Parts: sequence; structure tokens; C-alpha cells
Amino acid sequence: MPNVFSLQATDGGARRGTLRLSHGIVETPTFMPVGTAATVKALTPDEVRSAHSQIILANTYHLWLRPGRDTIVAAGGLHRFMAWDGPILTDSGGFQVFSLQERRKLDDDGVTFASHIDGSTHRFTPESVIAFQEALGVDIAMVLDVCVKLPASPDDLAESVRMTTAWARRSHQAWRSEQTAVFAIMQGGLDPGLRERSAHEIVELNFPGYAIGGLSVGETRDEMYLAARTCAALLPAEKPRYLMGVGTVRDVIMAVDCGIDMFDCVYPTRCGRNARAMTRNGEYNIRNAAYARDFSPVDPQCDCYVCTTYTRAYLSHLFRSNEMLGPRLLSYHNVYVLNDLMRSAREAIERKKWPAYRDGALSGLD
Repeated sequence: MPNVFSLQATDGGARRGTLRLSHGIVETPTFMPVGTAATVKALTPDEVRSAHSQIILANTYHLWLRPGRDTIVAAGGLHRFMAWDGPILTDSGGFQVFSLQERRKLDDDGVTFASHIDGSTHRFTPESVIAFQEALGVDIAMVLDVCVKLPASPDDLAESVRMTTAWARRSHQAWRSEQTAVFAIMQGGLDPGLRERSAHEIVELNFPGYAIGGLSVGETRDEMYLAARTCAALLPAEKPRYLMGVGTVRDVIMAVDCGIDMFDCVYPTRCGRNARAMTRNGEYNIRNAAYARDFSPVDPQCDCYVCTTYTRAYLSHLFRSNEMLGPRLLSYHNVYVLNDLMRSAREAIERKKWPAYRDGALSGLD
């Protein structure tokens, strides 16, 4: 597959690029809303698009269990099944499997696990996970990796790197579809030596892109930022860099500063369902009594549909009344905030104004 990424501008560590994928172009840096089970929770595809989302993430583990490969293939692929015509990245399911410690058995060939839904037994191998994602017709497929929750022992981290490299090699050999770009994943926890080893081994395989896994799994924020910066520097400049599982305003701004191009997280829609508003000046719970007669927008600096149409008082009323419109509106707003931050970040990098933009964005947070 030809290179899917072009780097257009840099300012310090921050990067501005373009991803050319089978279902469209993605301008980076970009945030990917998570549609775990082929839906971004509470939002229609049209709403996800109007919130300026360019690419979404779905999950192999969940789609494997429900509705299964045969149903999605019969529907014409994942894009048609969920009525989303833009790019889709699918996580390999490795994080979900390895977070269910009591339900899985790991060996060199793959992992056997029990479904969290009905207890049925399933088997993931690097080859079967790639074949599943290719059958779904996604734009970016992630390799099966071994993720370790931090803190972890040096032996566990080293074993994670060994197996992740071996599985990345097998994934590369199993890759068949020209429609689907396959990204490898770096592991190694907070150990710089293991991170360097992992990066060297997967970069040698020449994947179209690389992800930094094993962060945002128990370490402090400062530890995550330091590791992300270290890891980004170990990856080739001409390939996209993806930091898995980050989605707060502070984290995505800092990740861009570290040289990362892509991010995903359930955080904005989870916050939306739980009355937590994300703004450029921090977060707050809109259920609080202070907002019951507050007729200002959710975020005065936001021009999204929610902020130009409704008030804090109205959304507070919706949540207090358990009306389903409340989670829908706040989820839309939260996703829009992150996408708009990334749009402004791209402009700042192009104009060589990134440090000022970064500092301004961080200074406004609580």
C-alpha cells in the first residue's frame, strides 16, 4: 500500500498532516469519536458528521461478539451497516480482551477468552483479527497487541513487547486488503528502553502507521505526557502517529504538542451521558443547582448547534427530568468541542502559532 500520510507543516513538536484513506481524507491532528458497537452513543451519523468528526472508531471485540462478522458482511460492510460513509478505524480488541484478566488465557499463538455477554468461548489470533477487520471493510485496522495495566513488573512489560512484536509480524503477513491500512502498536509501559526496542521492531516491518499503546492505563498525567513525547520521537516522521485512549481537552492539546496526529476516547460521549460538560474553560456538572437558572450557553466560546440554540438552564432541566434529549445534546457538544480544538490546532500549526495557541488553550482550563 502506498503511504497514506503526508506531513504538511510542523511547529515545534506539533504536526499538521493529511491521511488519505479509502473512504475519504482526514486532516490531522484529529480526534476520533468512539463508536464501540457501530454507533457513537446517543448520536446519529449525521450528527457525528455535523460535529465535524472526520473519522470514527469501532471495536473488533464488541462487533465480533455482536452482531458478528456474517451479519456485517451481509449488510455490505461496516460503513453500510451503520450508515457512516466516512473513514473508520477499528481497534483490534486487544485492550478489551486483556482487561478481562479472569476471562482469558494467553499463549504465543493468540488468546482465548470468554464473552462478557454470555460466557461463550472465543479465540483471537493476529491473523483472525486482521481477517475480521478486512472483512468489515474498514479504512484502518489495528494489529492484535498485548496491553499491560500500569504499574507492571519489568518482566511483564518485556513479555508484552516480545509478544506484540511477534503478533505484529504475523499481522503484516496476514494483511491482504488494499482498502484497509494496518497500523502496528508500540508497547513498553513507562520503560524508555522497552519503548525504544518496541519502536525499532515494529518500524522495521514498515506499516502505514503506528500507535502508542499502553498509556492512559494507570499512570499519572505527567508520566503519560513524558512517555508520549518519548514514543513519538521514536516513530518515523513520515508516518501517522496515534495515541490510543485519550480524550480530555488538556490531554489532546498536550498530545499534539508531543507530536501525535490521532486520538480516540469514549470520554466526551460518556461525559455527555452523565451531565458533564466539556468546555474550553474546564468541565462542570450541568445538573448542579447553580445552572438551573443560568441562561448562558453551555460554553460561551462555542458555536455548535447546542450552544447557539439552548441554555445551561434548559440542559440542566433535561437532566434533572431524566429526558433523553439531555445526554444527546451534551454528547454532541462535547464531541464538537474536541473537533473544534483540533481544527484550531491545525490552523495554528500552519501559521506557526502553535505555542501561543497551546498556552492559551491550557491557561483557560481549571
